[in-house]
Amino acid sequence: MGKATGFLEYTRQEHKKRSPKDRIKDWNEIKLPMETEELQLQGARCMNCGTPFCQGGIILNGLVAGCPMHNLIPEWNDLVYRGQWELAYKMLVRTNPFPEFTGRVCPSPCEGSCTEGHIGDPVAIHDIEYEIIEKAYKEGWVKPRKTRETGKKAVVVGAGPSGLSAAYYLNAVGHDVTVYEREDKPGGLLMYGIPNMKLDKKVVDRRIDLMKKSGIKFVFNVEVGTDITTHELLDRNDAVVLCGGAKKARGLDVDGKDLKGVYPAIEFLTNSTKNVLKTVKAPNESLSAKGKNVIVIGGGDTGTDCVGTSIRQGCKSVFQLEIMPEPPKERNEETNPWPEWPKKLKVDYGQEEAISLYRKDPRNYNISTRKIVGNENGQVTEVHTVEVKWVKDEKGRVIPAEVPGSEKVWKADMVIIAMGFLGPEDTILDELKLERDPRSNVKAEYGVFKTNVEKLFAAGDMRRGQSLVVWAIQEGKLAAREVDKYLMGKSVIR
Repeated sequence: MGKATGFLEYTRQEHKKRSPKDRIKDWNEIKLPMETEELQLQGARCMNCGTPFCQGGIILNGLVAGCPMHNLIPEWNDLVYRGQWELAYKMLVRTNPFPEFTGRVCPSPCEGSCTEGHIGDPVAIHDIEYEIIEKAYKEGWVKPRKTRETGKKAVVVGAGPSGLSAAYYLNAVGHDVTVYEREDKPGGLLMYGIPNMKLDKKVVDRRIDLMKKSGIKFVFNVEVGTDITTHELLDRNDAVVLCGGAKKARGLDVDGKDLKGVYPAIEFLTNSTKNVLKTVKAPNESLSAKGKNVIVIGGGDTGTDCVGTSIRQGCKSVFQLEIMPEPPKERNEETNPWPEWPKKLKVDYGQEEAISLYRKDPRNYNISTRKIVGNENGQVTEVHTVEVKWVKDEKGRVIPAEVPGSEKVWKADMVIIAMGFLGPEDTILDELKLERDPRSNVKAEYGVFKTNVEKLFAAGDMRRGQSLVVWAIQEGKLAAREVDKYLMGKSVIR
């Protein structure tokens, strides 16, 4: 521990953000840099506790507590405090190949399990991680990784976080790696599911350039299972890793769900980012929120991203409807004790921006959508809702019950469904007759990642279902280890 009393002397400070009124005028990242001295004091707040729950990555009450990648957080906090930034970088990338991604978009389960957070405010782990990797790039410490070639050929299907992680580690131990991606750019949800103001796409491109210089080959605009069969890839290569994500969007089963102007969140966000990057020749104006009354159905980070994107596109109004109750402002120690992930209310960037514009939080809780209504042209015009309260049924299950007289009609020119994902798309799974788990994901045991097809492995959301970016990266790494064992008999990947 750099300073034994640091956690008593210094208060938590986070990255400052550009003001909402300024940032909604562009698509640039929101965060502002932190002063080096301030970051060192934040590192000094780490208690270096005997059991660092921050790096545990265990499941408690259905949610992850601590970092799934088991980042060596106390170690690099201490090194930052001492000003040993290059060593801090080396310690960070021992477990995390892409800190520039997690330092921007990870919800930080590490902070939710910080011992300091049990008695006060947690250490600003997320911000320290971000600054370590950005300083490493600035100083030229981040370099391509090359090693002696094994002569083995591996293919990764999908260039999202799990696919990039698998490719990174397979290449690092000397295999010839090719990544197939059906989009025109790599990154998966990092590229087209997360808006530019949260993760500038130049950051993704920067990492991909390094991976290419390391010898990894990328093939874009090719959909495996359609443009090329998975059987062909298996025949031509020594191993294939499926990292295609879980992009089958969860729909809303109500009347009017198929009206014009009703879109899945991923379609809306993808179109927006392609327009920002100017990778489409003709913008799809129907997918723009400009001048429209927007209703976002669903909470979570994706719902927030839809709010922030709608505001930047120039919407007339935006509301967010959530069927779940409003979380408490503070952790409930009886039902949600530390070190579980804290289920408490937070005001994220999208809500901040809506409040700045409309003087009101866009979120509305305990709201169930009854139907979506359109005009004679099939264009959405209204969303009809009712309030619910959560009660126990005769079997003790907590279910929503409608509140009589609470019906409401919301004006809507665009409805965005941000209710998560159901599982992977069927194309490859049907082609290979892959075994599935009860949730329709590829069946492959965690830690083994082997499917029922020879030479074929699966990782990330395609295997575990929709999850955090840190889980995707960790699964890609561990799947690469198992592939390496399969090809070489043993592996140095840890």
